[in-house]
Amino acid sequence: MNLLKALIISMLLTTASGCISTTKHINSSVVDYLYNDEKETNQPLRQTKLKLPLKIGIAFAPTNVSATRSPITKPEKIQLLEQIADKFRDYEFVDKLEVIPAAYLRTKGGFDNLKQIRKMYDIDVIALVSYDQVQFTDEGALSMTYLTIVGAYLFSGEKNDTSTLLDTTIYDIKSRKLLFRAPGSSNVKGRSTPINLSEALREDSLKGFTLATQDMIKNLQDELAKFRNKLTNKDSKINVSD
Repeated sequence: MNLLKALIISMLLTTASGCISTTKHINSSVVDYLYNDEKETNQPLRQTKLKLPLKIGIAFAPTNVSATRSPITKPEKIQLLEQIADKFRDYEFVDKLEVIPAAYLRTKGGFDNLKQIRKMYDIDVIALVSYDQVQFTDEGALSMTYLTIVGAYLFSGEKNDTSTLLDTTIYDIKSRKLLFRAPGSSNVKGRSTPINLSEALREDSLKGFTLATQDMIKNLQDELAKFRNKLTNKDSKINVSD
């Protein structure tokens, strides 16, 4: 209910401002990739039995956005994936970690696609990275405050603000079980003039991803430590074998 009220307020503010305002929203979604139809959503979860050490793949969830509209380039994505991969490699329960090229993840491919990747790369677990970024631009004389929902987060911002959410979700492919997730977020405030607006928004977009990545990496380190404890806890619902 609170989210609905926030959206109504946002719409009223935009209408009442009388200024030229635009919102750029680009995202990639793990939910759209894995749960693209009702049949997939209703699949029963199987028993989770992990074989240690783990063989893990890491990749960006697919997006319909073209490369020219993507907020981050292919080299920047690879660099981000390597940063995440390094945190996994610090743990003894990880045998290997493969960075999966984006070309092998089909839009709305679901767990059937992950099964193919599992055989191709000899992995058991997948870490899927998704992003959600909103850039609000108000080109009028007066700045206005807006509210926007990015992923599961509600951001409040002003003129030329950039809100970014990054999320790493880790799944056991065979059981389709979500093992854990690590989100990261940022809000970059901009005050650019219309003359250099495009360049400034591009810089704010990259800065937003950088800050959100730092936040996500910090949370990922915490979640990896908790996951390690679960693997050694006899009362855990996760069964492990050597």
